[in-house]
Amino acid sequence: MAQSYAQIQKQIASLQRQAEAIRQGEIKGVVDRIKVAIAHYGLTPEQLFETPKTAKPNKLAQTTASSVKFADNKGNVWSGRGPRPRWLRDALAAGASIDDYKPATGIAVATHVPAGTGKPARKVKRAPSKVLYGDDTGNTWTGRGPKPGWVKSALAAGKDLADLVK
Repeated sequence: MAQSYAQIQKQIASLQRQAEAIRQGEIKGVVDRIKVAIAHYGLTPEQLFETPKTAKPNKLAQTTASSVKFADNKGNVWSGRGPRPRWLRDALAAGASIDDYKPATGIAVATHVPAGTGKPARKVKRAPSKVLYGDDTGNTWTGRGPKPGWVKSALAAGKDLADLVK
């Protein structure tokens, strides 16, 4: 005889409790090993959480912990403003609940803060372009970003970028 919906739901709940108990045991083992390594090597928080100087900071990682409304265990965060990010849409489409991604209270979410400042990194405003390209019809281009169609057409017609400098 086939099982009823209620019986299957009870089995699912039981399996989820078992999985969580196993997960907690594994986490305890990992944390214990990390503590041993930290003590053995005398590691400091600065050494553990330092961002490489050559890496570009992740814009999402610059979100302050207080503005994080949703996060996963892979470092993805969302403030709850704007459209849902792809990682959250994909998880919800796969059957997850949005409540699964609300950080527990008291748990800090890692954020990128430049060393010694205590504040999130700010965008640096670039100086205006010194080169301006133009044509006889009034089209202009700063040289930043993709080439506009009129530049592509001029180059295809045999002109050089130097010919377009204003």
